[in-house]
Amino acid sequence: MSDLTAEPTPRDLEAARWFHRLSRPVSSGAVQEFYEWRRDAANAKAYADVEATWEATKRLANDPDIQAATAEALRRHPAQARLRRPGLLGVGPFAIGATVAAALALCVAGAWLFAQVQPTYETRVGEQRLVVLKDGSRVRLNTNSRLIVRFRSDERRVVLARGEGFFEAAHDTARPFVVEAGGAQVRAIGTKFDVRRDANAVRVTLLEGQVRVARADQPAAAILGPNQQLTVTDAGLTAPRATNAREAAGWVSGRLTFRGVALEDAIAEVNRYAVHRIALKAPEALARQQISGVFDTGDTLAFVAAVALEFDLTPTTDPDGAIRLSPRQSTPVA
Repeated sequence: MSDLTAEPTPRDLEAARWFHRLSRPVSSGAVQEFYEWRRDAANAKAYADVEATWEATKRLANDPDIQAATAEALRRHPAQARLRRPGLLGVGPFAIGATVAAALALCVAGAWLFAQVQPTYETRVGEQRLVVLKDGSRVRLNTNSRLIVRFRSDERRVVLARGEGFFEAAHDTARPFVVEAGGAQVRAIGTKFDVRRDANAVRVTLLEGQVRVARADQPAAAILGPNQQLTVTDAGLTAPRATNAREAAGWVSGRLTFRGVALEDAIAEVNRYAVHRIALKAPEALARQQISGVFDTGDTLAFVAAVALEFDLTPTTDPDGAIRLSPRQSTPVA
C-alpha cells in the first residue's frame, strides 16, 4: 500500500482486515495469531503502511487543498475511484464493518487520487534530480529532498517538504510561482533562487530577479535582490544579507565551497550527500577550527583525505562504512 499508484494487493487487504480487527477488543488467541502473521517482514511492512496511511488520512482529511484535489481527481478518474469502493476490503467471515471499511477505502482511494493530481518528486541521499514542470519552470532537487506540486488555475504553488531545491520560475504574471517550505512562503517574480529547508529554519538565496519572502502566519515580508540571502525561523525573518549566491547554490554544478567554515559544520554539509557518514571525534576547540576549500559533492573520501591532512586527523572506517575522524595520539590538541 506504500505505492499509492498501484492496486492494493491481497497482502494489503489482509493488513487492512487486521487493522480493523485489532481496533476492537480481541481475544489473546487473536493477538497471538496476529503476531504470527506479522513475523513475515512483508506482512509487517503492509500493516505499517496501513497504520501510516490511516494517520495521514486523519490529519489531512480537512485540508482544503486535498479536498479540492480529490474532487478534481474523482471528476477525472471516476473508474479508478470505483475500483476502491468499500466492498473490496471486506469479504466473507473477515468482513470489515461498513464505516471502517469505507474509511479505509477512502484512505487508499483518496491518497491514490491525490497523488494523481499533485505530482511528487523525491531524491535519495546523494542523488540530484532535474524536474521540468508543466508551465516550463525548472526545479533541480538536491540530496534527500521531496517536492509536491500544487498547481491551480490562479497560482503555481510547490511545497518543499524536505531538503533543497534550485528554482527557475517561468514568467507568468497571471499565476504567481510560490514555494512553500515549512512556515516560509517564497513568491518569485521571473527569477532563479535556492530554497533550503533544514530542521528549524528555511534559507532563501537569490541569484537573479526578485523574490518576496514571508511567513504564512506573520504580516512581515522581505524582498530579496540578487546575491542576497535570508533565513526564516519560527521567530520570523532575518534581515537580508549579502552573499555569493552562485557559491551558495554551487551544489547545482556539483561543488561545495567552504570559506572560513567551522570543521564540524563543513562535515555536517558533506554528510548531506554521503551514504557513509563522517563522525568527528575531537575536542570542541578542534571542531571549531575553520576550513576553506572547494569539494565535489558526494566525494566523501577526497574531503576526508583533505581535512585529515590539514588538521592531523586519523580516519577510521567502521564495519558499517561510517568514517571516524580523530586526532592522532601523538598530537596534542589545544
